[in-house]
Amino acid sequence: MTKVLGLTGGIGSGKTTVASLFFALGVPVYNADNEAKKLMNESPKIRTKLIALFGVNAYSNGLLNRSYIAQLVFKDKNKLDTLNQIIHPAVAAHYSTWLATQTYPYVVKEVAILFELGAENQFDFILTVTAPKQSRIDRVMQRDAKTSEEVLSIMKNQWDEALKIKKSDFVIHNIDTQLTAKEVEEIHVKILKII
Repeated sequence: MTKVLGLTGGIGSGKTTVASLFFALGVPVYNADNEAKKLMNESPKIRTKLIALFGVNAYSNGLLNRSYIAQLVFKDKNKLDTLNQIIHPAVAAHYSTWLATQTYPYVVKEVAILFELGAENQFDFILTVTAPKQSRIDRVMQRDAKTSEEVLSIMKNQWDEALKIKKSDFVIHNIDTQLTAKEVEEIHVKILKII
């Protein structure tokens, strides 16, 4: 049976960079956030539920109005929990179908809120990516055109990095790209030896 490496880390830590490094080594990668976004845009059932939860402004020009929803959910934990209850079962079903088609010895599943969801038991190994807080804030501000306040409000809804590190099999401190690539290769080799 295909083993699964759960890849997690706080916003702006560099999970996607690390995932792309695994992918370059030939490891299949499933990005739960990307799939969630696709489902929110493409599933009529999910669209109906999100409009009921957030109102007609949940979609703009036929696409999910991410900034509008983000403003609402990161200020209201109940709305965030309800959003997660709508999206996570759909992503889980999609992932199960994808996993069943994989033949490589292991896959990477990138899940930003792996620990927050209490999903750690669903993985054979967990890798947490970290980076200095200010670097993370700067990366997200640049990438998503968010203010530092918006980034900090997202961070408040994520577990503390020290807690994630304690519960992880592997940790990458993503500060230097070349060093990160070397660490990914080392983890890749270790996993192949273990399985």
